[in-house]
Amino acid sequence: MKLFTYLYYFFYVGFNWNFGIALNIIKQEIKGEKKYGISTTGADELKDLSKKGIDTSHATMYMPISYTLLEQLFKQLPATPNMHFADIGCGKGRAMCVAAYNGYTNITGVDFSEKFCEDARRNLEKMKEKFPEMNFAVHTADAMNYDIPATVDCLFLFNPFDVVVMSAVVFNIMESVRMHPREIFVIYANPLYEELFLDEGFKEIFHTKEMKYLEAAILKLPALLQRRKS
Repeated sequence: MKLFTYLYYFFYVGFNWNFGIALNIIKQEIKGEKKYGISTTGADELKDLSKKGIDTSHATMYMPISYTLLEQLFKQLPATPNMHFADIGCGKGRAMCVAAYNGYTNITGVDFSEKFCEDARRNLEKMKEKFPEMNFAVHTADAMNYDIPATVDCLFLFNPFDVVVMSAVVFNIMESVRMHPREIFVIYANPLYEELFLDEGFKEIFHTKEMKYLEAAILKLPALLQRRKS
């Protein structure tokens, strides 16, 4: 089963990007899945959700961030294990599992696909066996209507939505920090709508781009800025 998944993913990336990148990524996938003991590889279209009557017009397909890029991003964050990590558009939970591996003990995921949420919970249960102090919750919800918990201070996004939903997510983040001023970080992979955050006062503190398609930024909104705005 795993072999078929890897082959499908290899050809998907190869045909959509190029086969040199596909070979590099599939090596990372095999190594990463083995390292973390989870199952998150895949490139799943949203046709099944559409058949169930779920509006997928503002969503992008499931495709996880590369392990190498994800690990690089975590190295740029403060070593604060008490941070509350939230993944909006969490898919099968890869970023949350890597967060647990990096010491985050409070982890939340949100996705509008119940199937993805079930997969994410299974993967997180495996991480909890390794890190019993880690607590997690995965919610099946529409990101546009999801209220960001007051304790969340690190968010992850892998370009899961179009500009309509992303604008609503940014609004929800700003409402949360307005009500509960705090320093907050956003890890934004494939940051197509980064300007939405910059316009609200976020500052880019890290940026990387490799092999043309593997791009990500870390954005920070200082707590002091929030107090001045509130």
